[in-house]
Amino acid sequence: MPQTPRDELVLEAMEAVRAFTESMDRMHGGVRDDMDMNATDVAALRMLIVRERRGEWVSPHEIARHLSISTASTTKLLDRLSERGHVERRPHPHDGRSRIVVLTDLARQEFFAHFGHRMRRMRTAMADFDEDELRAVIRFLDGVGTALEE
Repeated sequence: MPQTPRDELVLEAMEAVRAFTESMDRMHGGVRDDMDMNATDVAALRMLIVRERRGEWVSPHEIARHLSISTASTTKLLDRLSERGHVERRPHPHDGRSRIVVLTDLARQEFFAHFGHRMRRMRTAMADFDEDELRAVIRFLDGVGTALEE
């Protein structure tokens, strides 16, 4: 039971996070169904989209670490995504001994076809927030995310 008004706000924030994660789970479930993929495949594509947007290269090892799967499972995952035309394995631009995983145009098109309208609705939901409020949301979500990883 909350003891103070702040305790009540913290509880409300935790309930909002729970509701948000449930909405995200439903959204990702719908995308998995739409794209006829398993959760790990979609999570790998999401990771690659985010990292590409940041201009970062992704190795198979980083995918394994991000998804908490073995290197053997990562190889199978990348084989599936390659066979479907979603990713390519290429030599690292600065270290020819290593490989990177890159998205194909097909993957980007399919991913955004399934996520695009959802992303537009999220942007609409944020339209009434000023920059300081958005910074607070980012700081909050980053902090909660870090707390859950530990």
